Amino acid sequence: MDSAHGLKFDVVVVGAGAAGMMCAIEAGKRGRKVLLLEKAEKCGQKILISGGGRCNFTNLLAAPEKFISDNPHFCKSALRQYTQSDFIALVEKHGIAYHEKKLGQLFCDESAKKIVAMLEAECDAADVMIWRGTGAERIDQKEGSFLIHAGGQSIKAESLVVATGGLSIPKLGANDFAYRMAKTFELPLALPRPGLVPFTFETKDKDRFAGLTGVSADVVIHIGKVQFRENLLFTHKGLSGPAILQISSFWQPGEAIQIDFLPNVDLASLLKEKRQSQPKLKVGHLLKEYLANRLIGTLLQDASDLPELGNLSDKRVLEIVNNIKLVKIYPNGTEGYAKAEVTVGGVSTGALNSKSMEVKSVPGLFFIGEAVDVTGFLGGYNFQWAWSSGFVAGQYA
Repeated sequence: MDSAHGLKFDVVVVGAGAAGMMCAIEAGKRGRKVLLLEKAEKCGQKILISGGGRCNFTNLLAAPEKFISDNPHFCKSALRQYTQSDFIALVEKHGIAYHEKKLGQLFCDESAKKIVAMLEAECDAADVMIWRGTGAERIDQKEGSFLIHAGGQSIKAESLVVATGGLSIPKLGANDFAYRMAKTFELPLALPRPGLVPFTFETKDKDRFAGLTGVSADVVIHIGKVQFRENLLFTHKGLSGPAILQISSFWQPGEAIQIDFLPNVDLASLLKEKRQSQPKLKVGHLLKEYLANRLIGTLLQDASDLPELGNLSDKRVLEIVNNIKLVKIYPNGTEGYAKAEVTVGGVSTGALNSKSMEVKSVPGLFFIGEAVDVTGFLGGYNFQWAWSSGFVAGQYA
């Protein structure tokens, strides 16, 4: 105990989510005296609700190209230093059963609580002190160390790690603490925005697609050169499902998204071939094999008026193809941070050392996880970034 400053620690980590816990564990393993602050009553709030309560904790395919950042190279060092295989080994060490769902996504067989319990056990083994229900209220810098005001105490620390995430899912306590800290230390920000989030329709599209709520389809979705092949889901507000969540992280207001509702089918060739072989067949009847009836009716608003295949002109064939494979929608926005799984943007990577996550201009200050301008695709990638960035900061903090 230091009478002038209250408590003294080597490292204070603010935020006991995925990145913060991993960092605290690694710093503790190095023999550093570590305090982990968590303003919620439980650690790992986002871990607990992720993957429908089963936590999609990493992805076998995790690689730098699965992440979005103003500097696409920044994430490489951390991902190389702590890989998905390293985290899988930790999960296996704790005897947690898991399975691959699809596209490399790994989930717990039972509950996400097991991942949180694992991290808490590792914190315990590394002598990390955790204060739950205690956030950092104010932070000052004094004579080369940090003064953290938390829980009515003044805590002195050599190193300070900010792991408070972004703005997504405010009901779990998300806030702008990391961005306020960036401002305090005059660090640049890549403008934060909601990512992995459903789109909302403008009135015209809402009216057009109103009857499709609950209908899903396997699609290819594009914005410019970016494309994803996943499921799309119509909601009463707009569009959701994995394809939409993926593309939303790339979307800018005013941009169109382009959807191919029959990605496996060369529709022009199919229509022309059937025009010869089954001229009496109705267009709607043919398409029923591939798409939900309600979806055909909406995409081809005049489907019931279409002639039999034998009477289709080439011009009409092209119209049908465009109405199914080149559907353009202009979302009027997203469902915002309340429904966003992640925040795109954050503390600019230009301010940080990619090897250690330390702020170049402020020795001893680190930003990790979702607070940083590195955002993973849907499917366990954001957790892998949390583990990797937390691990490397833990080697240096």
